[in-house]
Parts: sequence; structure tokens; C-alpha cells
Amino acid sequence: MCHMSSKSLRQEGDLKKGHPVLRGPKAMRFRFVEEHRASFPANRLCDVVGVSTRGLRAFRTRPASRRQRSDLVTLAHIKEQSRLSLGSYGRPRMTEELKEIGLDVGHRRVGRLMRQNGISVVRTRKHKVTTDSDHRFNIAPNLLDRNFSADLPNQKWAGDISYVWTREGWLYLAVILDLHSRRVIGWAVSNRMKRDLAIRALNMAIAFRAPPKGCIHHTDRGSQYCSHDYQKILRQHGFKVSMSGKGNCYDNAAVETFFKTIKAELIWRRSWETRRQAEMAIFEYINGFYNPRRRHSALGWKSPVAFERKVA
Repeated sequence: MCHMSSKSLRQEGDLKKGHPVLRGPKAMRFRFVEEHRASFPANRLCDVVGVSTRGLRAFRTRPASRRQRSDLVTLAHIKEQSRLSLGSYGRPRMTEELKEIGLDVGHRRVGRLMRQNGISVVRTRKHKVTTDSDHRFNIAPNLLDRNFSADLPNQKWAGDISYVWTREGWLYLAVILDLHSRRVIGWAVSNRMKRDLAIRALNMAIAFRAPPKGCIHHTDRGSQYCSHDYQKILRQHGFKVSMSGKGNCYDNAAVETFFKTIKAELIWRRSWETRRQAEMAIFEYINGFYNPRRRHSALGWKSPVAFERKVA
């Protein structure tokens, strides 16, 4: 290890060109050397990150400034909130979370600490078509008309179906959202995208909310939602039925946004061996994080549960 060149050390330590450590202030580079000196010689690390060994010795004996101590405390909270949010919080949500727990911080400072310490949101993308609109069931008009706001709970609901790839095959996820708070009020999973999947999510939402007659129920034109069995339940409970235009995902953007969120923050972050494993993770995400904790810009940075509590 001691005979390793600076070039090979750079590769071994993953300090590629443009790495935040190489662009950061000297104090950040000194901290990097201190954190990795058990694995690499300090003098080689200093050479790689562009600082002197004399400067490193001075850094070790120099007392931390008030700002540095404050940054360390803030960084500790950032790391904890990043863990609690499943690594899903960028600068705006992280700032609101820190303010909620009593830290007087600004967006720029939070962004700097996250950037310097490699704390970021990673998103990837896959795609699979889930809407089967090639059927002969009746189509309802679009009552929602892209107005996804509601003054109170149980005025507007929206539903849709998405998917999760596992090594056992596809797992399909149906959800119902209350558009007042974006809260998931009903959901179900299945290894087949049949009408009973959508019906189970709807029945959960009805049992949980007991909605009054006149609540708008909005979905796409998929056969699961247009089926006689599904529509019968809607009529029995007095829903006003609304459906998106043909092939227009923007007409159901609120639910599309939820699926984008759960995929970026949970589904795409790991490989799923079994459908059961994915199902349990979805349950924990919805009930343990998304509904009670996740902050939404559209809700004034409150979680769905907190937003409904405020209205109540």
C-alpha cells in the first residue's frame, strides 16, 4: 500500500475528477484525510486531495470554530433525517425537516453540507404500460378536469395501478388517494392486474373513510375501473364517476406523482427477490413514512396526516 502511486490511490479511493472532496474547501479535504488515514498513508492522501502535511498537522491542533461546530451538529441531523426519509429528501424538504426539529438553518447551508458530504437523492426510471383502455365498457366524463385540489377530505379521490419488478415476476400495486391531502387511503397488491386488485383498494378506502355521497372518484379508462363490478360499488356508495381522457396521463397527475415518488424513494433503490418482500416494504413505506412523515410542497411542507389534522 505504501508503494502505491498517487494515480492508483486516486482510483482506489474513488476520488475521480470532479469529486466534491476535490472541489471543497481545505477543511473538508483535511477531514477526508483524517477519515481515511487508517486505509491509506496520510502523506499520499494529502497529495491526492491537494493539501500539505504541515497544514494537516495544523488542522489537527486547531480548535474548531463556532461555525464548524454548528455545521457538525447540523450535518449529524441531516444524516439522521436522510436515514429516516429513506434517502429521499433533497435540500428543500431537508431544510423544512430541520426547522421542524428546532434548527435555524437556511436552504443554502443545508445544500452546502449535503453537497460536501455526498448526501443526494438518486433516481432511476423504468416503464411498463398498465392501462388497458381497449374495452367496451362505458366511459365516464372527466369531472376533475385536472383540478387536483380539494378544500376538505372525501371530496375528491383518485386511483391508479402501477407495478414493481421482482425476481418472481411483476407485482401490481393499486392505490386510492384523497386529493385533499394526497394521503393513501386504500391500496392493494397482486401478481395479476385483474379487476379484483382495483376493487380491494377501493373497498379499503371506503371502509377507512366512509365517504359521503357526491365524492368524485377519478381514474383512467382502464378496464379494471370501467368494469361492471367496480362501477357497481361506486354507484352503491354514491360516488360521482370521473375518468381521464384517452391516453392522457396528465389528467391523473396526482396519482402519477405518487407512483413516481414511491418508485424513486423505494422501488428502484434495490432488487426485490420476492413479491412478498416488496409488499412488506410498500406497507412500511405507506404507513410508516409517506402518510405520517413525508413532507409535500403542495401541502405547505406538511405530511398528509399532519395536513388533515390541521384542517380538522
